[in-house]
Amino acid sequence: MTVVRSEPVLSRRAGAGGPGWIRPYVWLAFLADLGCAGFAAGVAFLVRFGEVSTYATPYVVLSLALPLVWVCSIALNRAYEPRMLGVGSEEFRRITRCGLVLITGLAVCAYLTKTDVARGYVVIALPLTVLLTLVFRYGLRRALHRRRARGRCLRRVVAAGHPEAVAELVGLFRKERYHGMEVVAVCLPRDAPDERVAGVPVAGAFADIALAVGLYDADTVAVLACPEMDGLALRRLAWRLERSHTELVVAPALMEVAGPRTTIRPVAGLPLLHVEHPELAGARQLLKNLFDRAVALALLVALSPLLVALAVAVRLSSPGPVLFRQTRIGRDGRPFTILKFRTMWRDAENRKITLTSDRGGVLFKIRHDPRITPLGTRMRRHSLDELPQLLNVLRGHMSLVGPRPPLPEEVARYGDDVRRRLLVRPGLTGLWQVSGRSDLSWEESVRLDLRYVENWSLMLDLQILWKTWSAVARGQGAY
Repeated sequence: MTVVRSEPVLSRRAGAGGPGWIRPYVWLAFLADLGCAGFAAGVAFLVRFGEVSTYATPYVVLSLALPLVWVCSIALNRAYEPRMLGVGSEEFRRITRCGLVLITGLAVCAYLTKTDVARGYVVIALPLTVLLTLVFRYGLRRALHRRRARGRCLRRVVAAGHPEAVAELVGLFRKERYHGMEVVAVCLPRDAPDERVAGVPVAGAFADIALAVGLYDADTVAVLACPEMDGLALRRLAWRLERSHTELVVAPALMEVAGPRTTIRPVAGLPLLHVEHPELAGARQLLKNLFDRAVALALLVALSPLLVALAVAVRLSSPGPVLFRQTRIGRDGRPFTILKFRTMWRDAENRKITLTSDRGGVLFKIRHDPRITPLGTRMRRHSLDELPQLLNVLRGHMSLVGPRPPLPEEVARYGDDVRRRLLVRPGLTGLWQVSGRSDLSWEESVRLDLRYVENWSLMLDLQILWKTWSAVARGQGAY
C-alpha cells in the first residue's frame, strides 16, 4: 500500500468558504431571493392599489422592506448553508417554512395590534414570493447539476473504509454525478494490500487521512462504517480536519435508511442513532390512498382525449385488442389484472420462448424486441402505453408511486429480502422509473424498490412524480 509521508497543507479548495464554486452560488441564490421578493411585492402593490396614494404609502415601505425581510428569514432558517444546496428537499422545505412563518407572523401581529392589513396585498405578495423563490432555486439547482455532469462544481472527497464499501461508494458517486461528490483518494485499514480501489488511488491508512486531504487537495472526508473508526478515532479525526475547515461526513451502516426515520437521542451521555420502523399502515397510508385516487381521477378526465386518440391509433395500427391485460402481483401478494395499451403483435407471447433476455436476474427485457409494433415503440418510449393503469390506481390495485408491478413468475423467484417489495402497492411510477428504467440491472431495481418501501413519505412521492415528467420526456431506458 502507498502511504502518504508529506506534511498536511491547507487545501486550495477547502477553507472557511468551502469549495470555490460555493460562494458565487450562494451569492447568486441570495440575489435571486431578493429579486423574487421585490418582484412579488411590486406585482402585489400594482394589483391591489394601482398607484401610490396616501392610503397606499405604508405598503410602499412594506414593498421595499419585504426583500430584506425575506432574505433575513431565509438566512435565519439556514437555507443558505452549503450543505442545503444542490441535492435533497431540505432547501425547498425550509424556504416553504419561511413563507408560512411570515404569513402566520403577519396575521398574529395584525390581530394583536388590531392593524387593518390589506389582505389582497398579503395574499398576492407572500405566496408569490415563495413560489418564485422555489422556481428560481430549482433553476439554479438544475444548472448546477448540468455543470456537475460536465465534471465541474464537484467536492473532492477522501473516502475511508474497507475496500468493498469504498468501491460501492465510488460507484454510486460516479453514477449519480448530481450529488457533486468525486472520490479522489482512498484510505484503507493498515493491512489492506490494495494500490487502487475502483480506479481511485490508495493514499494510505486511516492514520493518513488528514495528510491525504492536503496532498489530494480535498475538501471533504467520507468515513464509511467500520470497527476501526470508532467514536474516539472519529473525534480525533474531526479535530485534525477542523484546522483546514475540511468537511467530515460519516456514512452509517444503514445506508438505505432515509433521514426522517433516524433520530439521534442522547442516552446515558451517548448519542444513539434510533431507527424507526417504516410506516406501512395507518393515517399516512390512508392519506396516500386518497391522494392517489383523487389525482388518478383528475388525470383520467384531463387526458381522456389523448386516451381516446391512442386507443384509435392502436386499433388501426395492427390487428388485436386495444388493451393488453396481464396478471400482476400487488400488495401482500394479491394478484390483479393490469391494463396497458397493446404495444406488441398478437402472437407476442408465443414468440417469447424463442427469445433471450438482454439482462440477467429475474426480469425479461430485450432492447430491440421484435414483438413490438412500430407504434408500440413510440408509445413505450414516453410511457404512453401505461396510461390505462390510472384505472388500476382508481380501483386501488396500484398507487401512483411505488415498486414496479411484478409478474407471478418473477415473484416465484424472489428471495426473502426482495419480497419486501410486496408490502406496498405497486406504482405507476417509482424510483426505478426516474433512475434509468429498463437500463437498470436487476440488483439496482431491487435496491431502489426496497429503498422506497423503507423510506416512503408523501413528500418523496411528490418528488418522484415531479421527476417522472422529465424521465418520460427524455425516454431514456424505455423499451
